[in-house]
Amino acid sequence: MHEMSLAEGVIQVLEESAVAQGFSRVKKVWLEIGRLSHVEAEAMRFCFEAVCKGSIAQDAELEIIEIPGTGWCHECGKQFEYQARYDPCPHCNGYQVQMVAGDEMRVKELEVE
Repeated sequence: MHEMSLAEGVIQVLEESAVAQGFSRVKKVWLEIGRLSHVEAEAMRFCFEAVCKGSIAQDAELEIIEIPGTGWCHECGKQFEYQARYDPCPHCNGYQVQMVAGDEMRVKELEVE
């Protein structure tokens, strides 16, 4: 379950932000997770709750925003919603597809005190 190490990384980002920006508590976290990132949302919620105990984000609410996958086809030049890695382009059935979005994970917004 790699979500545990990802959740620990999120806590580290929150703690570094608290030092840099001078807040003492995180109340809510908006986390963007790409559909193609191989991060299970429910596992992330469980792990986030576990690693928050005793941290600056204890009892913080986690809001997960799913980012759709987007691909760009080298063959026909069209951009499209990418459902799964290695799927062909739905316009020309070409396999020379570059992922443009959907594999990222980032803290989008925080509510703090």
